[in-house]
Amino acid sequence: MALIKQHLKTKPVCKVTFTLSEQSVDPEAKEVKVVGEFNDWNWRQGVTMKKKNGEYQAAIKLERGREYQFRYLVDNEVWVNDWYADRYVATPFGEENSVVHTYF
Repeated sequence: MALIKQHLKTKPVCKVTFTLSEQSVDPEAKEVKVVGEFNDWNWRQGVTMKKKNGEYQAAIKLERGREYQFRYLVDNEVWVNDWYADRYVATPFGEENSVVHTYF
């Protein structure tokens, strides 16, 4: 699994497909979302991931040429990192956030 990035030629955005293995999530989970700087770390504004073929996936169009911190949030309670992220940064809470970059 990896972050899949498509740079759109007609727009200054990068379509990023986020993928999380079903094994990374409690089988009793009801909802998994991608939250991060692009939606103010807000559960309500988070992008719901759809479960298919043993994976959760969601696609988001992000401005090109930037880096965005993000994580997966399960049932608005449990944070999960993307271990295929472009890099990681420490948080003030003693954890790490995943980072995706949208550079060419």
